[in-house]
Amino acid sequence: MVRAWLVLLLLLLPSSSSSDELLSAEEIVVRAHQAAGGEEWLRPETLYLSGTVTFFEGRSPNHMERYEMWRVYAKQKSSAHEASGKVRIRALQQGVVQLDIAFDGTTTYVDGLPTDDKSSGERWASNFGFGAIRHVFDPRYSLARLADDQVDGAASFNILVTDPQGGETLFGIAQKDYSILKVGFRTPRGWHERIYSHFFIQPGGKWKQPGRIRLYYDGIKQNEVQWTRFIVNQPIDSSVFDFSHP
Repeated sequence: MVRAWLVLLLLLLPSSSSSDELLSAEEIVVRAHQAAGGEEWLRPETLYLSGTVTFFEGRSPNHMERYEMWRVYAKQKSSAHEASGKVRIRALQQGVVQLDIAFDGTTTYVDGLPTDDKSSGERWASNFGFGAIRHVFDPRYSLARLADDQVDGAASFNILVTDPQGGETLFGIAQKDYSILKVGFRTPRGWHERIYSHFFIQPGGKWKQPGRIRLYYDGIKQNEVQWTRFIVNQPIDSSVFDFSHP
C-alpha cells in the first residue's frame, strides 16, 4: 500500500523546477528516493561497502587504508537512532585491525568482545540516523519542510523527519537533482552531521552511492570516509556479525 502510494505521488508531482517553493516535504522526499536509486535503494536487504577512512584527533590525521562495512537491514525501523538489523565496521592500517565493531541483532561487540547495554546504546545513537529517510512513509513517522539552506554551496531543501519514538533527524536534499547531501541529529556526543558528496553509480545499476562522507560532532570534523566499491543485496554470512564463538 505504501509503495503504491509513492508511485501515485510521483505521477502527481509537478515537473517544473519553478515550483520548488510549492513542493511539500513528502514530494521532496519521494523525489529524493527516486534519485537515490528507487525501490532497490528504498528497501535494501544487504549492503557491503569498502574504501578508506581518515580519523582526526584535533588536526592530526590517522589514515586507514582499508575500511569496510557490512549491513543487513531491518524491515521496519521504529527508532531512527537505535541499532537495527545487523552491522559490522572494520578498519585496518598496514594490515592490522585498528577498529572492529559489530551488532548481530542483539549484542554489540567491540574488538570481538561484548559491550554493556549502556555503552552500546550510546555508540549506535551517535551513528545511526540516516535510515530514517527510507522509512518516512511508514506508520507514525512525520515530515516537515523547514527553511531552505545550502550544503557545500549547493541550494538544498531542509526536511525534518520525526520517527515513532519522537527522534528527530534533519536531511539536506539538493534542489538541483534531489541527492541527499546531509543528515544531522542529536547524539550523546553532541550534534552530529554527515556531509555526502562525490556520488557514483556502478555500471548497470541505479543505486547512487556517496563516495565521500565527512562526519562532524558539534561542528568539529571527526573522520572522512572514501567509499570506492559497494555490493547491494548479496547474501552476507551470519558469521560476519557473530563474535560469540571464537
